[in-house]
Amino acid sequence: MHINIEIKARCDDHDYVRKTLLAHHAEFRGEDHQIDTYFRCTNGRLKLREGNIENHLIHYDREDKEGPKQSNVTLYLPTPGLSLKSILEKSLGISAVVDKRREIYFIGNVKFHIDTVLGLGTFVEIEAIDKNGTIGVETLREQCAEYMRVLRITDDDLLKDSYSDMLVQHL
Repeated sequence: MHINIEIKARCDDHDYVRKTLLAHHAEFRGEDHQIDTYFRCTNGRLKLREGNIENHLIHYDREDKEGPKQSNVTLYLPTPGLSLKSILEKSLGISAVVDKRREIYFIGNVKFHIDTVLGLGTFVEIEAIDKNGTIGVETLREQCAEYMRVLRITDDDLLKDSYSDMLVQHL
């Protein structure tokens, strides 16, 4: 399990974010077409991410609040294939499916996503990640706040809901 401090924000200027990240020597990891299937579960959230770069089964607990928020994440790296998805779908049921194009960047332990989400629009995410407990929540919060400033993300831009929640609300 690891800890993230993360934000999600509306973003109408992906070019600015991209140029700013590259000016800060971000490492571009690629563009991923991701399908996130969210399953019904009683505690936290469970999703299967299927992409060309990232393929994970992810369980996380996160408060639904505005601003930087802590996520407690457990990650499983499955072999891509339909059997795991089929088992989860049959046993738990699907609550939402998110289809997005995502550019992935890193600066040290901080991950950035430039997202275009089918049916929702354009966004940017910042995830300050502590994989082994050596960074600490306070430093993660400071990193997240600093990159919000660098990317000119204001409190008015921030979203409290996940993409899956936003899609369900639009139905």
